[in-house]
Amino acid sequence: MCKVISIVNQKGGCSKTTSAVNIGIGLANAGKKVVLIDADAQGSLTASLGFQKPDELRVTLATIMAKIINEEEIDLSKVILHHEEGVDLVPGNIELSGLEVQLSNVLSRELILKEFVDSLRDSYDYILIDCAPSLGMMTINALVAADEVIIPVQAAYLPVKGLQQLMKTINMVKRRLNKKLQIDGILLAMVDYRTTFARNISAELFTAYGESVGIFENYIPSSIKAVEASSAGISIYKHDPKGKVAQAYAKVTQEVLNHEN
Repeated sequence: MCKVISIVNQKGGCSKTTSAVNIGIGLANAGKKVVLIDADAQGSLTASLGFQKPDELRVTLATIMAKIINEEEIDLSKVILHHEEGVDLVPGNIELSGLEVQLSNVLSRELILKEFVDSLRDSYDYILIDCAPSLGMMTINALVAADEVIIPVQAAYLPVKGLQQLMKTINMVKRRLNKKLQIDGILLAMVDYRTTFARNISAELFTAYGESVGIFENYIPSSIKAVEASSAGISIYKHDPKGKVAQAYAKVTQEVLNHEN
């Protein structure tokens, strides 16, 4: 049975896209059929998988959603790209910004992405949606389409503080639009446990959300290697297979797999 996971945080720079890439490819390495969906107008996920000029792509998520709005037929073969490490990609680009404005006048606007995602369910074990760093209509669409949510959080004061608004939005979507939505967990990223500050923030996070939401047992350490991998358009497993970040993402991926049952 397919599982749809939205990776969401309205704060940028929290390893959201890096986590989408490396959890996605980690699942593919475990033998799962995976598609990643770039729901961010910045196209960061698309670029991180080696498609360096997302704004030049002719068919993207925005194209597909526009066709759904206009009740036109979708040709999946034209939108799904393939990455060398065994995952598929539905690319995103700047056209999503215009589409988000267009959505404000559409009937059942929160359900447009869900319609597309549901059409992919029979073909994949996992669908991962990389959300925009906002709580706009595209992110609402991603939450409505999802079964579960992973929330990457940087171990710093302001990102942790911003979680309250995100939790309110997730709970609102669960109450009104997607009753089956669950939070898979908060994923601590860019962590430097050598500093007292990072340890204190992590402890605060466990106290505030550990029981109600759940926090991944493993965390992602801070490392320039993750940035280098994204720039090269490959995963951390290929760029630095024996490094601490690759090992951390492998363990987080195993936690995601353990949540299957």
